[in-house]
Amino acid sequence: MSVYIPSHFASDDVAIARELIDAHAFATLVTPVDAEALVTHLPLLRESRASGDVLVGHFARANPHARAAAVCPSLAIFHGPHAYVSPSWYAEPAKAVPTWNYAIVHAHGTLRLDDDPAAAERIVTALTARFEGSRDEPWTFAMAEPQRGAMLRAIVAFEMPVARLDVKLKLSQNRPAGDRRRVIAALAAEPIADAHATADLMRRRAAPPDTRT
Repeated sequence: MSVYIPSHFASDDVAIARELIDAHAFATLVTPVDAEALVTHLPLLRESRASGDVLVGHFARANPHARAAAVCPSLAIFHGPHAYVSPSWYAEPAKAVPTWNYAIVHAHGTLRLDDDPAAAERIVTALTARFEGSRDEPWTFAMAEPQRGAMLRAIVAFEMPVARLDVKLKLSQNRPAGDRRRVIAALAAEPIADAHATADLMRRRAAPPDTRT
């Protein structure tokens, strides 16, 4: 499984890949099995280990994906910021067409399932800490037995060592420097959070030096 990445949109920057994975943890996990791919949308956490990056998460035990995930390599797709780009923002609008700027990371690897309830509890605890930790009154997994054990038995934990990362940053790198500056300014003025995030990523990754006087 691979994604089309023209050379001007390709990146081998592992740091930006990790940044996007960490900031946009809700992923699309795809495992091709037989003639039909299994697809699950779920949060995945990246853990840095001595052996490399590992993605961790869990399936609902009733999900068929949980029974087939270890059969062959999977693909986890992380969608970063994205935004519509209007030709009206270019110096010559009549010579262009609308497009979409975006950042994505494809992480490739083979899942290792762990049916131990202790593994499920570790994943639930890690996910809770990640998404509740910044709240004033964070929720904690303090459910009493037997409900706690029943909840943990209803999920299957897994790890996916990352074998390969594909990073595509489509951020107007194929446009003239002036057009890139105009796109950044226009996106920053849009009333959409993703547009602002796309403009910020463009400033950091695709904006030309401002040599205007």
